[in-house]
Amino acid sequence: MPYYEYHCETNGCTLEIRHKMSEQIETWGDLVERAGVGRGETPSDTPVTKLISAPVPITGSGESQDFGGCGSACGCVPRA
Repeated sequence: MPYYEYHCETNGCTLEIRHKMSEQIETWGDLVERAGVGRGETPSDTPVTKLISAPVPITGSGESQDFGGCGSACGCVPRA
């Protein structure tokens, strides 16, 4: 499954999540649920925008790569 970045204009946060290409993430509530982080003070129905990102190159080394995306370690989302 590919990684996608979503931005919330209301709170200024950008989160990265992984999901199927056919899945639609449209609100802050959908995004934080998928990312496994707290909603903070931003209403769940706040719209988010999918960002256009450059693909992550795949190396032929065969070694495990730590992508290190934002996800649940994002500091802009207050913990509940």
